[in-house]
This record gives sequence, C-alpha cells and structure tokens, in this order.
Amino acid sequence: MVPCWNHGNITRSKAEELLSRTGKDGSFLVRASESISRAYALCVLYRNCVYTYRILPNEDDKFTVQASEGVPMRFFTKLDQLIEFYKKENMGLVTHLQYPVPLEEEDAGDEPEEDTESITSPPELPPRNILLPQGLCDAKEFPASLESARAPEVNRPSPSETLLQRLQTVDTSGLPEEHLKAIQDYLSTQLLLDLEFVKTGSGSLPHLKKLTTLLCKELYSEVIRTLPSLESLQRLFDQQLSPGLRPRPQVPGEANLVNMVAKLSQLTSLLSSIEDKVKTFLSEGPEASHRRSLIPPVTFEVKAESLGIPQKLQLKVDVESGKLIIKKSKDGSEDKFYSHKKILQLIKSQKFLNKLVILVETEKEKIQRKEYVFADSKKREGFCQLLQQMKNKHSEQPEPDMITIFIGTWNMGNAPPPKKITSWFLSKGQGKTRDDTADYIPHDIYVIGTQEDPLGEKEWLEILRHSLQEITSMTFKTVAIHTLWNIRIVVLAKPEHENRISHICTDNVKTGIANTLGNKGAVGVSFMFNGTSLGFVNSHLTSGSEKKLRRNQNYMNILRFLALGDKKLSPFNITHRFTHLFWLGDLNYRVELPTWEAETIIQKIKQQQYTDLLSHDQLLTERKEQKVFLHFEEEEITFAPTYRFERLTRDRYAYTKQKATGMKYNLPSWCDRVLWKSYPLVHVVCQSYGSTSDIMTSDHSPVFATFEAGVTSQFVSKNGPGTVDGQGQIEFLRCYATLKTKSQTKFYLEFHSSCLESFVKSQEGENEEGSEGELVVKFGETLPKLTPIISDPEYLLDQHILISIKSSDSDESYGEGCIALRLEATETPLPIHTPLTHHGEMTGHFRGEIKLQTSQGKKREKLYDFVKTERDDSSGLKSLRNFSSHDSGKQWEPAGRPGDLGKNTAEACPQEDLQPTKPEMFENPLYGSVNSFPKPIPRKEQESPKLLRKEPPSCLDSGLQSPSIVLTKAQEGEGGKGPGKQAPVPPICPAPRLRSFTCSSSAEGRVASGDKSQGKPKAPASSQAPVPAKRPIKPSRSEMSQQSGSLSMPPTPSPRPPLPVKSPAVLHLQHSKSRDYRENTELPHHGKHRPEEGPLSRTTMQ
Repeated sequence: MVPCWNHGNITRSKAEELLSRTGKDGSFLVRASESISRAYALCVLYRNCVYTYRILPNEDDKFTVQASEGVPMRFFTKLDQLIEFYKKENMGLVTHLQYPVPLEEEDAGDEPEEDTESITSPPELPPRNILLPQGLCDAKEFPASLESARAPEVNRPSPSETLLQRLQTVDTSGLPEEHLKAIQDYLSTQLLLDLEFVKTGSGSLPHLKKLTTLLCKELYSEVIRTLPSLESLQRLFDQQLSPGLRPRPQVPGEANLVNMVAKLSQLTSLLSSIEDKVKTFLSEGPEASHRRSLIPPVTFEVKAESLGIPQKLQLKVDVESGKLIIKKSKDGSEDKFYSHKKILQLIKSQKFLNKLVILVETEKEKIQRKEYVFADSKKREGFCQLLQQMKNKHSEQPEPDMITIFIGTWNMGNAPPPKKITSWFLSKGQGKTRDDTADYIPHDIYVIGTQEDPLGEKEWLEILRHSLQEITSMTFKTVAIHTLWNIRIVVLAKPEHENRISHICTDNVKTGIANTLGNKGAVGVSFMFNGTSLGFVNSHLTSGSEKKLRRNQNYMNILRFLALGDKKLSPFNITHRFTHLFWLGDLNYRVELPTWEAETIIQKIKQQQYTDLLSHDQLLTERKEQKVFLHFEEEEITFAPTYRFERLTRDRYAYTKQKATGMKYNLPSWCDRVLWKSYPLVHVVCQSYGSTSDIMTSDHSPVFATFEAGVTSQFVSKNGPGTVDGQGQIEFLRCYATLKTKSQTKFYLEFHSSCLESFVKSQEGENEEGSEGELVVKFGETLPKLTPIISDPEYLLDQHILISIKSSDSDESYGEGCIALRLEATETPLPIHTPLTHHGEMTGHFRGEIKLQTSQGKKREKLYDFVKTERDDSSGLKSLRNFSSHDSGKQWEPAGRPGDLGKNTAEACPQEDLQPTKPEMFENPLYGSVNSFPKPIPRKEQESPKLLRKEPPSCLDSGLQSPSIVLTKAQEGEGGKGPGKQAPVPPICPAPRLRSFTCSSSAEGRVASGDKSQGKPKAPASSQAPVPAKRPIKPSRSEMSQQSGSLSMPPTPSPRPPLPVKSPAVLHLQHSKSRDYRENTELPHHGKHRPEEGPLSRTTMQ
C-alpha cells in the first residue's frame, strides 16, 4: 500500500500547486527527485513558501534527508520511518511535518475508463521455455503471477533439469565438442543465474549472450570477411551515390550478439539487394537506373510584361544541366537561358501568391529583375523547389545546408495496407498538397509513423522501400525502425546521406492502463545530420472524446520519460534537445461538440466549412490554454477530418458504434496530426499538410506533411582538433529570471551548447519578490564568460545556447530556455529574451543582454536564403531586418497558424472591418489578357466574388510566445496599424504564417531600374459589393503607358442589366465559408482596401 503522501513522479510545479491549495503550515508530500535516480524530494509548506529537502539513498539503500544546514544526518531503512521521525518538532526542518497531502482522486479514477476492447496483446512475444496452462494464457496474466500458479505442482522438475533432459533427446552428433560442453554448462549452472535476472524484472540475459557469442565466434569473423566483398559487388550496380562520395570504412565491432544479428541482417539484405540490382542491370541496361534517377526538364507557362504588354512565356527548368531556359512557345526555339550561377535569388510576392521575381545577372554583370505570374501558387512553389534543387545539385559546397523531410502518420486500423500507397509519399489528396512538378524531387528523409500496425517490421519496411523505389527510382537506406506493440516509426534516408547521419537513438514510453501497457504510448528516433540534431516522435494517445485530460497527461509523460538525443543534456527534455523536433501520430483529440450535432458536422464537412469545426478542436483549444504542445507549431488544416470513416470508402463517416454499454459516438475529428518545434531563428518551412483520399483500408486516412529544414555542416576549426579558439567570447550582461514558484531556495544557471567544451555553471543569483507572487532572480554582472570551441562567424552564428535555472538545494531545474546566437551585430550588447519552460509548462522568463565576439570573417549565404518572401502591403512592417533576437519587446515567431496559437507575429492578421473589394483577379491586368489563361472564374464567384471568400481571422495571444527573436515596441505599433476599427478576436483557428525568418523586406511596389512605365491607381472600393464583368477587362496599351502622375480611372465594363435581387436565404448560403486549399495569405487582400497612396507601379498590379 503506497502512503497517501507519496506522489511518485509528479512534477515540481504540481507539488507546489497541491501544497499551496492546502494553505496550512506543516503540509507535506514526497515526490520522486527530478535530478537523481532512486532519490526523493520532501516538500514542506511554511508561511506560504515551499521548502524542498532531498532524500538520498546510501550504498545500503538507507535514506537520509540532505539539507544545506540545520538537519543532522540520520538514516532510515524505509521512507515511512523517516516521515514519522520528522513529524516530531525541532528535528531540523523549517517546521515539523503535520498534514500529509493526499493523491488526487481524479488521476486514479481516469485509468479504468480506458477502452479495453481496443487493447490487444503485443504483436510479438518472446518464446517461453516453460509452457503455461491454457487458462493462464487466455487470461493474459503478467509473469509475476505465474509463481503462484505453479505453486501446487511440488514435484515439477526445475528448468535446468527439464532442458538437460531435452538435450539428451536431441541429435548432437554434428556439434563441435566445445560447443556441446558450453551448452551443457549453461543449462546446468548459468541458466539459473539468468532466471534471477528475469525475476527482478530485467530483460537482460547476460549468460545466454556469452553462450551465443561463443557459438557464433567463427561465424562472426567470416561475416566480417565476407561483407566488404558483397558491398563492393552491390556498388557496381548502384549508381545513386554521388561520384565523389566515399563509403565510410567499416570498423569491426566487438563479437557480441547484437553486432552478430546486425551483421547477419546486413548480409541477408545485401544478398537480396544484389540479386534485384543484377536483374535490373541485365534487363534494362547499364544506364537505365541512372537515367531514371534524373529529374527531367519541366516547363511552366507564365505571364510577363514587355513594354506594358502582357505576353505568355515558357520557363523550362533543366535541373541536370543547371539551366533556366526562356521560350516564347512550348515547342519553339530558346530565346535565352540563364545558368544556375547567374540566377541570384527568387523573391516571392506575399500578396499575389502566384507571382515571382527572379534576380539574374546579365552578361554585363548587371542585376536584372524579372517578374512572372504563374497559373497558381502551387505552380510557383513547384518552380521554386526545382530551382532550389538545381542550385543544390550544382553547388560548390560539399555539404548541404537545407534538406527536405517527409512526415507521414497513419492509424492502419489493424488491417493490411492496399497494394498502392504512393499517393501518400507524393503528398496527393486533400489539403495543402504539392504540385505535380515536384513529384520528381525525392525528399532527403522519410519518416513514417503507424499505429495499430498489424504487419511485422520486415514486411512493412519492404512495402515502404518498394513504394519509394517506384516513385523515386532510388533505394533508400534504413536509418532506424522501432516498434512498441502496434506503434511503429521508420526512418529512411537517401543513400548519399548515409555518412552524414550519426548518433542514432531510439526509445519508447508506455502510457496504456497504469502506464504499463504498450497499446498506447510513443516511439521515438533521434540522430545527428552533420551538425544538426533531429528528433521524431510517433505517439498514439488515449482514445475517447471525453478523455482529453488523460491525453494531456499522456503527452506530459512522453515528454518527461522519452530518452532521446544527447544524454549530456539531462536538465532538458526532448523539446529542447533538438534543432528540429517533429511530433506525429494519432493524438486522438476530437471535435468537442454534442453527439446530437453529428449530422450537422457531416453537412459542414460536405460544405468544407472546416473553420467552424476547428474552433471546437480539442487540440487547438488545449494548446491555446498552454496545456499541451507549448511552443509547437502546426500548419493550417485545410483537409477533412481523418477519422472515423467507413472502411473501403471515403464518402461516409461511421460515427456510431454499438457496444454492450450502449451506443458510442466517435464524431468526425482530426485525430491524426503533425506538429513541430525548432530552435529560434533556424529555417523551417512546411511545404504541404494534408490527407490522402485513395487509401481506404482503415477507418483513418493517412496524413502527410513535408518540410524544408535548415541544417549545418560539421565545422572543422582552422586551428586543428583539440584546440580552443581564444578569439571568440559569449558574454551575458544584466540578466535576470522571473520564476513562477513559491520556493525560497537559491538559484544558479547552467549553460549548455555544442559550441562549448562542456557545460558552464554560474554563481548563485540574488532573489527578490516580483509582482503577482513571482520570484525574480538577478544575476547582474556575475555570469561567467563563455568561450566557444570555434569563433568563426560562419559556425558561431548558427549555434544556440541552452539555459537551465536550477535550485541550489535540490539541483532540480525550474525552467529551461534557448538563445540563438544569430545576432545582427557583434561586439555590442544586444537585448535577449526567452521564455522558460519545464516539463511542458510555462515557468517564467529569462531576460538580459548578450555580447558576442567572433573572429574575422563573414557568414556565407545559405541555400534557403536563395528564396525569399517580399511584402507588398505598405501598412505592414517596413523591414524584417530590424528584427533581432534580443529586443526588449515581445517575441516574434515566423508563424501565425494553429501551430502558432497566440503568438505575436509580424505577419499576424490585421484586425479590421472586413470591407468588400474587388478580387485581385480583376485588379491585375495580366489576368485574362491571353485566352485560356487562367481558367474562367466559377459563376458563383462572379456573382459575389469577395463576400464568399473566407477571411483569415486574427489569432493573437501575447501569453503564448516561442523562444524566438524579439520585436521592439515601435515595430509592434507600426505593424498593428490599420485603417479600420479592431474587430473582436474570434475563436482559435488556422491563420497564415510568414515562411521563414530569412524573408526580405523590400516592398514589392518598387520597380526595377529599367522599368519606366507605371500602372495607374485603383479607384476607391465601393461600400457595396461590386458586380464585375464575366470576363476581365484588358487595359489598352495607351492607358498602360501613361505617366505615373495620371489619375484617370480604369476602364469600365459596358452597361448591362442589374442582376436580380437574391433572397436572404440565398445570400446566407453564399456567405457560408467554402473549402479553399490555398494558404490564408492567398485570399485576396485579407479583406482590406487597397491603399490610396497615389499611382501604383506595374509591379503592384501584378
């Protein structure tokens, strides 16, 4: 029986909350220590402050209370004895123990509600040497109960005797004598030693491993000798590796069982692979596989202007030859081309999502600005991705600084997959999908998470590799595969990255009933890609609409106990251990609406009114309230709920299920999600987020998300290995931390970073009372100066400093944060700020100044800087260059969608009165000037073009900030200006996101130096919804070439009879929000008037 005061693994903040709730001096509880294994923390309330004492075990497993002063050393064999002793007065504690704080009842009451019907036994159980009675097998009892079941059988022989008898019946004539003797020795003596390990709960069998290693000793040496020959043979038929890339030399490992199994698996895989490659070689010829892996030339139809006249052009991207070819007709001859070296930058228009500016270098070494309008935004994105691929392929840099990652999650519903699942990996279906032109570009890393997966690891891996081979003509390398019952994660990478990936780590956490069953939980994989740490978590959380709080607790447990990444970062959980952390899976958060609204939900889904339903999404609500996934991001959801479908169709949702206890409802919900969290000021862009429509074997649809992620190379110091560069220095000035705690202990800081030789500890700070019961810890000028191992700015400006503020009494962390060293100026103090979190909860803030000193040199431009985003809206912020990671105002995070809930963003939606304006199509003279391009507008949009568009609502909440760069107050004021009144903040919902911190700031209204003619201003928008012509009006050449000072009105359509007045019901239906797979920024003008600030350039009109 666990005492009521023993709270086990609750967090420090939860303990303080429980004690504060009692309000009585002498209230106490015991929890597990967060800093030392097998230790405890005794928490005592006195005068509204919580005092924490460590309870440490010694070598004899006796407990003693450790404190800085006043508590004599006494040892106790049990915790109960220790607590009883300190209930006496004047024993050295701040006050004697009086009122034990009991466990909360709701935690225990939530466990039995787990849906036991969905609990299945693990897919693979280890073989047992002792047969169990049939009844015990059916009951699925735990091994601990087996001893009592066998107790009545007094005369049953021991395991050693049983196995030695069996050995006598086995034909051992072909066994070497030393092998037979080793087996007999193990069965007679060492088997019982392994049995003791099993009884203590250990999964290790050390003596069996010694036996198998001895038996396989000669085989291991033979495999080591054979593998290089097979690998060389395979490489002859594998042309995927880069010509200059050399395989990493194989270092023979220790001949233990794990290495033996790995080498044998590698051997069988090689033999199978060689057979397939030889077949392909003989049937298709020596160049076939190489040709298939090439990206074919892709042609895009665009519009451009020449002397004010719109014309249609063809842009042909030849990735392999490194050329961008411009043609006037698809089958015509080349007009001109630009090599990859002459293409300097791509600048995306943020206002017109299909417009792109290309900066090219001419023969006379002048920079020319070329503007093009694509058919739609997806074509523009596909074009940018192909040009990035071309720059990357022909780059002189030996290592990449950007990779693309595919993330997929699918609850397979315990059913095998269909024969074809390639649409999943091509990001085809509903939502934000990739353009067809990007199909030829394989991702660098594929991460596939499954739940309720009925297949074996080998079978599922073969399906995945075959599917990727089909669409990429490339054999991907397996980085890791890890399974917990039916929850599985697989990571595959391009063969060329094999030598860039290291420090692979896998782990799992069970969160099923009593946190002992693996039917729910998480599996994770982490590794280093050159100098960048990547983490991936696939989780299956508690099901049931009403079990939201249980899901939140699942998340917290996974966060605390999933052991991935660098073990030296012990004060930090997985949200701070990785440059990029991706969290995927069946999170099981539901749409929280009454069951009787099921049919209403179905109708809204059919009408694609997802925003209304997302306002009731449990995950978005919990994140807004900072209860889960703090500082994570999620791309805008523009696809239908992925659960619960009737199997073999995607047309009907099966939202009812008859059970013995009555009818159970599973309302359509977005259960399957992908979120991510990256260090501040690193490049990460979500390129697609959606679900498939053609994979129907499960009641869930697979979900996909693809990302661009910035990575760093393994930088080599110019001073050689083992030396510290003395020119660099990181100095923190006038720093203080604000903590939400009732503790009165002293605090110190720890600084961790890969750019430091080891972590650095500071002196204790001075405590002061803050506002609203917070504690302010001031460090002033006492913080140590940090010396980086490399001071080259190309290396140092890509680094981050992790900060942990710890208690002097217990060495437990009270908050962790992250500071980016990507500073816009060095050798001058600049303000910094990072929120502090602990175990997924907000615990305070860290503020101060930083001064960075680097060696001489400059930072080279990265591949992700090749594509930038340009603001057209003059009411927005003038320059993103003014952002720094250390201004004293609020933080700016380059995001503003459901993943950025409540964050202050530079691109936050302006809160203005929504005024009907003309759609951008009619304001852009390039539209409609060439027949059949673009496609005609649907009649419904012609009749009410703007009012039917859904407007992106504001999602601002200053309470939820991510550790990123800071926005000054002046900039905040400027960004918040708007012509209209502020509208009330609507419920939480998806919102647009600025793509990357690398965004350019030049206003798109600027015209290139060679562009002399200017367009004309737009007339003020009418307060009534206009009725535009069915075909856009093309301005005449004379009108387009007038001087910029001209204020003549644009051409108007010929008179026509007015449209009939529509009934209120029809108008209400037209105002309903329809599905739109574009990003919210793609919706014309965000419902604003166009600024009336004089003539607009032709750039703006495009």
